[in-house]
Amino acid sequence: MENKITRDAIVKIAREWLGTPYHHQASSLGVGCDCLGLIRGIWRSLYGYEPEKMPAYTSDWAEAKGEETLRDAALRLMSPLNLSQMNKGDCVLFRWRASLPAKHIALLSSKESFIHACEGQPVSEVYLSPWWQRRIHYAFQFPNLLKE
Repeated sequence: MENKITRDAIVKIAREWLGTPYHHQASSLGVGCDCLGLIRGIWRSLYGYEPEKMPAYTSDWAEAKGEETLRDAALRLMSPLNLSQMNKGDCVLFRWRASLPAKHIALLSSKESFIHACEGQPVSEVYLSPWWQRRIHYAFQFPNLLKE
């Protein structure tokens, strides 16, 4: 039987990444990561392995292909949620504009805050302002989450 994971444990792991410098395509605690690298690092801490082999990607990959690559990867690995169901410990995907694919991922640390890696800044826990809320288009839950 696989270990059940709590929302508090997920958030605790994410907070260990706070202050990690931004580095495109990286996923090393305290050394560097991008938004996807942060979620990959949390996944490794929870499950002990890398979720998928990562292809190289550019910062404009979503716009260049026009595909929901990030959403599709999340669908392969996690359970999709209705946005009304999202809670701390869940991953959210943002679209910068309604016409563009989702290309930013973060972890909810509460109903009012999230943890993410954003270009030019270290991993931070920030307020889920109305500006950010409007850009959430998908939410996902990690596997084996203990029902609370």
